[in-house]
Amino acid sequence: MELLPPPPDLYRPNVGLLVFNQDGKAWIGRRRGFRGAYCWQTPQGGIDHGERVVDAALRELTEETGIDSSKVEILARTNEWLCYDFPESMRKSKLNHYKGQAQIWYAMRFNGDDNDIKLDGHKQIEFDDWRWEKPALLPDLVVPFKRGVYLQVIEHFARFAA
Repeated sequence: MELLPPPPDLYRPNVGLLVFNQDGKAWIGRRRGFRGAYCWQTPQGGIDHGERVVDAALRELTEETGIDSSKVEILARTNEWLCYDFPESMRKSKLNHYKGQAQIWYAMRFNGDDNDIKLDGHKQIEFDDWRWEKPALLPDLVVPFKRGVYLQVIEHFARFAA
């Protein structure tokens, strides 16, 4: 049973994934249609109403990377919600009733082959490129409003890095 406090008010419940390969590098994808600075991120997504957090993490993994859950081992999870606020420009979007996102993060070890990664396996394609990267570099690759959460995640899961 998952024992978690409820997410903070006005924050969308979400999961984030830090997927490590056997060399301790982390999976990072380039957001579809974006180029230039800050167009990379790790898989993440909303938790559906009534969905267990771990099930949301495994669903998002498969939807966004094509990696089947049988190809990963869950290593750890944060026990607290890590939050970021949406910038003002995003608050006018479909998520405008949320101040930001509250995330539970999972560290996973990828035990498959790079050929198991398929970015086009879901109707809503999130990423158009990907690579394995040193985890310490991830905070400088993501949009600045997510940087603080990535710094916390990297510190929290440092023991799994290269």
